[in-house]
Amino acid sequence: MSRVGRIGAELTAARKAFLRRRTAVFFTFFFPLLIVVIFGALVQTRPGDGGLFTESPAFYVPGYLAVVVLFTPLSRVGSEVARHRDGNRFEKLATTPLTRPEWLVGQSLVNVGVIGLASLLVLGVMVLLTGASIVVTPATVALTALFVAVGVALFCGVGALLGSYADSQDGVIAASNGIALPLLFLSETFVPTSLLPGWLPTWLSPLTYFSRGVRAVATRGDVAGGVEHLAVLAAVGVVVFFAGALALPRTD
Repeated sequence: MSRVGRIGAELTAARKAFLRRRTAVFFTFFFPLLIVVIFGALVQTRPGDGGLFTESPAFYVPGYLAVVVLFTPLSRVGSEVARHRDGNRFEKLATTPLTRPEWLVGQSLVNVGVIGLASLLVLGVMVLLTGASIVVTPATVALTALFVAVGVALFCGVGALLGSYADSQDGVIAASNGIALPLLFLSETFVPTSLLPGWLPTWLSPLTYFSRGVRAVATRGDVAGGVEHLAVLAAVGVVVFFAGALALPRTD
């Protein structure tokens, strides 16, 4: 079987495994929508009043997308690695031609597809409920989709690291939440830079480049600025992804 065939087989298996877990489907598609409804439609934004949620609705596009781009890969891939490790499934996979990087690529592709659909749904509901004005051109749509795909792959790599080193599936969930929550609110997503302390190194967070890039592309139509941030995000994503693949339990 070719490499493409092996990855395709793993992708199919991972997709079916995801659809069998109704809780995973619920949190991937409906939990972000609850966030949009609560903060976008109920709390709403109040531009100029000072404090949180005082920017225009479009400012929060990266934040709502980050909910699925960040949380879902960390928890799903981390739990999947821990589950495979506890069930000795990597030992079984070692008897097949499938390599560890190929396994992670298959898992990541499923996440990219699922989270891509969830992101599209989130954007649609956000525009409908909040009236957020986003720039829709072939270039901005393509770049936003690339940001989602690269961000998902990056955090799939982080999830693989968590699943490889955490002591249990519960430990993976605790670690993923412990990482995701600070990143979500300290990476220029929901909280403007002006409200964050000057000494806080937000530039160390890869999610910051996701936020800056998506905001530049989707709200201002700044394609050139978006490409710059995408390049940084992609460079970090390549390193983290291969680190996660190498950290997968060895069975040889």
